[in-house]
Amino acid sequence: MEGIQLVVATARAAYNQGKSRPLEFRIQQLKALERMIDEKKEEFSVALKKDLHKSVFDVEIFEIAGILNEISLAITNLPEWTAPKYVSKSMMTLMDDVYIHREPLGVVLIIGAWNYPLALIVQPLIGAIAAGNAAVLKPSEVSENTAQLLGELLPQYLDKDLYPVVNGGVEETTEVLKQQFDHILYTGSTNVGRIVMEAAAKHLTPVTLELGGKSPCYVDGDCDLDVACRLMSLLEGENVVFGGQRDEKELYIAPTIVTDVDPSSRIMQEEIFGPLLPIVTVNCAEEAIDFINKRDKPLALYVFSHNKKLIQRIIAETSSGGVTANDCLIHYSVDTLPFGGVGKSGIGAYHGKFSFETFSHRRACVLKSLGMEKANSIRYAPATDSKRKWTLWLMKKHRCEIM
Repeated sequence: MEGIQLVVATARAAYNQGKSRPLEFRIQQLKALERMIDEKKEEFSVALKKDLHKSVFDVEIFEIAGILNEISLAITNLPEWTAPKYVSKSMMTLMDDVYIHREPLGVVLIIGAWNYPLALIVQPLIGAIAAGNAAVLKPSEVSENTAQLLGELLPQYLDKDLYPVVNGGVEETTEVLKQQFDHILYTGSTNVGRIVMEAAAKHLTPVTLELGGKSPCYVDGDCDLDVACRLMSLLEGENVVFGGQRDEKELYIAPTIVTDVDPSSRIMQEEIFGPLLPIVTVNCAEEAIDFINKRDKPLALYVFSHNKKLIQRIIAETSSGGVTANDCLIHYSVDTLPFGGVGKSGIGAYHGKFSFETFSHRRACVLKSLGMEKANSIRYAPATDSKRKWTLWLMKKHRCEIM
């Protein structure tokens, strides 16, 4: 496993040289990433077909479109995002420059998931590049064709020292987690999330964990049932076919509805990455809210109803990473919204500017002029009652917006 240590050490050496920090370099790398996605779209479609039987439609809509949109957003707004953010001053700092400077965290680790093996690696990478970091990427070995393709293509388009790909299984992931990083973003199961967090804690490394879990969907009696049922089938990306037919060779399972489900059964305890829809019948909204609140906080919560007051009530009386009413998954596609979990469904969030913020440190800066040093004398020894009163007055009074 010395190779993994060398990969991380090389990324840190490149970062320490300042290669990833200039704004022009970040934009150049983002444009190169955009070019890779455009030029190799067909190769990614083939790999995703082999891994997950994804159609060209699924690949372009659920994998590629979000990537290209976020790259465009970052390139357009990066000068504004990286500019100093001047803040209000106190009387004691009235003549000073007081602002927040956003700086990169350093070398970050991004561990992707198998179900969206392209988007869940590249979208966080966009934020890491935009913020000026080096990033080590660990795609899921389950979607091995996509992982191998990323390992082949990324070094052809991006700086190979700053943005290396580590492929492999559990052994390689365990080894890469032993290395010291400045942030880790992991997408996957809660159980592995605990392992990632434990490894990060040894180095006091902050984490963003996208863990998912069970995402409930409440279908009210006062809703358009045809819309609800159609969208639930679309959530799985397949035609509405009932009966649970399967073809292991083609990686296909027909949409299947399961009723009279025991809440303690396996299908209700594990996250389902497939077209299986367990239905739990409740008598009223209160019962649905109680059912949701007795379980771990979900990554997403869906509500179908014409009753806007009921929708707002469910939002107010439950907790989840995100909420979508009368649709599914759409909040994931809105780059002005943070995407992330809460409680056991995750820690932190990303997408759009939130990705940039996740991989940035907000550095508090006060730049004083030595020409005003005489005004600071009231803070210096010997302490007197008059100095104390003046200092307290200056600290508490007259917050000022002058920059």
